[in-house]
Amino acid sequence: MFPTVDVVHNGRMTELLERAIERVRALSPEAQDDMARVLLSLAGDDEPVFTLTPEEEASFANSRAQAARREFATDEQVRAIWAKHGL
Repeated sequence: MFPTVDVVHNGRMTELLERAIERVRALSPEAQDDMARVLLSLAGDDEPVFTLTPEEEASFANSRAQAARREFATDEQVRAIWAKHGL
């Protein structure tokens, strides 16, 4: 996707990267974390960026099991959720 460069710049960032980092510093903490996740992913960082709680893990496992059983919300249920949130 992106060309790799095997050049070390004495540990310094390029001017373009420095400019991008400065722009990101002005964002909210949540947006900064989102940008950091993207950058880490592009840089090949294989470490998980999110750690799920046991409750979240269980919820995802339940959702995957429901999908495997083809148990999906009806159109009416989806419309009700949208209406509840003003969508």
